[in-house]
Amino acid sequence: MFVLNYMEPSFGNITLKHLLIGERKYIGIKFHSSKRIERLIATIPDCNWNKEFNMYSVPNNKENFNLIFETFRGIAWINGTSFFSARVRKKNNEKISLISYRERKPQAGYRYCPADYLDELEYKRYSINTAKTYISCFEKFINHFSNYELLEITENEIQQYLNMMAKKRVSSSQLNQLLSSIKFYYEVVHEMPNRFYSIDRPFKEERLPKVLSKEEVFKIINATNNIKHKCILSLLYSSGLRKQELLNLKIEDINSNRMMITVRQGKGNKDRVTVLSPKILSDLRIYFKEWRPKIYLFEGGNGKQYSHTSVSRIMKNAALKAGITKKVTPHMLRHSFATHLLEAGTDLRYIQTLLGHGSSKTTEIYTKVSLGHMQNIKSPFDSLS
Repeated sequence: MFVLNYMEPSFGNITLKHLLIGERKYIGIKFHSSKRIERLIATIPDCNWNKEFNMYSVPNNKENFNLIFETFRGIAWINGTSFFSARVRKKNNEKISLISYRERKPQAGYRYCPADYLDELEYKRYSINTAKTYISCFEKFINHFSNYELLEITENEIQQYLNMMAKKRVSSSQLNQLLSSIKFYYEVVHEMPNRFYSIDRPFKEERLPKVLSKEEVFKIINATNNIKHKCILSLLYSSGLRKQELLNLKIEDINSNRMMITVRQGKGNKDRVTVLSPKILSDLRIYFKEWRPKIYLFEGGNGKQYSHTSVSRIMKNAALKAGITKKVTPHMLRHSFATHLLEAGTDLRYIQTLLGHGSSKTTEIYTKVSLGHMQNIKSPFDSLS
């Protein structure tokens, strides 16, 4: 949350930070050198320069927090993001259980995720996929520092660990996941956020989505050898579903009256609706009569959710049968759904809604792979005589 002190926005920017000094909480006040700001800082009681963090600090309490804003009102921009962005428990998020992680048998020389870490993930109602990712990443981190007490690991050592992982050519998204899992332990579980104020997140790599042509999609879907596999691949493409969203579908989520599919607790724990193709509906009815699922639309032999590996295997085998030799994944069908809609003239805002993107910028990446935007462009080479 940025709070604008409105009179002279060019006067300077101030960023407030959480600090922990000698087991006491402080508000860190960070800004570029400014004599005017320093003169006002001097008017705040108990505000002192801290050499360790290279910024001014004042005891963290409501009175001092309000005093800072009053002191610089109309004089500087104040960035209080660190104090307003704490993730709170959402009532509409489904409860998760991490009991399987608690019941793991001890392994010699391997440290498991601490119990309070698991407790907080459950309490905050993080999605099960996010929880699994955090646990996996954090266990890599704590086993790298196997001889350290966790609360003794310094910010420098954390930065060195991330640098080491970057040199191993770990992707930016994986580095962000690692940092998020580490920050969760110190900032959320132990409320020690000052360890990270100087650690920058890696730039997110912008990779173009890999898209199949309509002909390739048609060949893959028709290369499946049973109705269940055909419905799985068809739904991924025709409705733009993520693999986990497909696996989470329950029978009642298919609304044949309105020709809609309800996607519950998609990425970011958001519900949405997407389109149901009439062609898929007829196949789904055949599938339902033959397989008789009980709860989930697609179930394994034990009556539980179908597995991720099974869906990936279906996609891979179908592509090979269709004579497509390049590497394909189920997520490419979602990318293809969005790109083909854009090429057909569908408004980008509708595509954003169907995909469940929180920002239009995420959806705009499909304009970079859409043939519709390039087919009318003539290369200057064509005009050479």
